[in-house]
Amino acid sequence: MAGNFWQSSHYQQWILDKQDLVRERQLDLQILSEEEYQKIGIFFSNFIQILGEQLKLKQQVIATATVYFKRFYARNSLKCIDPLLLSPTCVFLASKVEEFGVISNSRLITTCQTVCMYLFYFIVLCCILHFFVVKNKLNYAYTQEFPYRTNHILECEFYLLENLDCCLIVFQPYRPLLQLVQDIGQHEDQLLALAWRVVNDSLRTDLSLLYPPYQIAIGCLQIACVIMQKDLKSWFAELNVDIDKIQEISRYIINLFELWKSYDEKKDIQGLLNKMPKPKLQPTR
Repeated sequence: MAGNFWQSSHYQQWILDKQDLVRERQLDLQILSEEEYQKIGIFFSNFIQILGEQLKLKQQVIATATVYFKRFYARNSLKCIDPLLLSPTCVFLASKVEEFGVISNSRLITTCQTVCMYLFYFIVLCCILHFFVVKNKLNYAYTQEFPYRTNHILECEFYLLENLDCCLIVFQPYRPLLQLVQDIGQHEDQLLALAWRVVNDSLRTDLSLLYPPYQIAIGCLQIACVIMQKDLKSWFAELNVDIDKIQEISRYIINLFELWKSYDEKKDIQGLLNKMPKPKLQPTR
């Protein structure tokens, strides 16, 4: 697997430099702060996760869809394509690439409508609870009905494929994580479960764009060991890895946890979505 990764398009084309990533986002960062941009990314990563779970998809498929989403916006502004349209498109494409099976168009649209309706009522309820009145109409993307149809997703899929340069194979940290925990020894189910959840959390960051998956797996495992107060310093010291890179990954995840402490999505998300750059054209049926 390691040899395949180093020869893959994932490594050769989609491990990006942080400065390049920031430069590509300058158009959006003229409107949003870096923290606001990250919060919007977290929201749509959560949307993909909820959508995938409602469709009964494996976590591998959900993770691949999230990486597609991040790769697209690593090279494009948020106003290029509505993230509400790109999210299910990424799920639709990932389900085929990961050989889960093609999701029927009607089922995908119906599930999007269900999830959007949930988000609509969730946001409205939170507005009522926090402000007692809903002063502003919700952003056009969050009406009670999902505004896109099958033709929009199919058209968006072609655009997504073009922007990904047909680089569809994504290496995830899950398999390296399993191998690492097996190397530590037996009876580490709790450690594996916690590290696995940290890997899932890492999808809310830019880590998948910046570091190889085996390094992300080690960083997530290190975080899990700290949380569980498990001393594996000697085991980590024996790994033939760039420890500075692992520390950078750990800091990314810690910063995410710190952001979550101060980020009240129930109160903040409507304002962020209204502020977010949007496509000029509205969906037509």
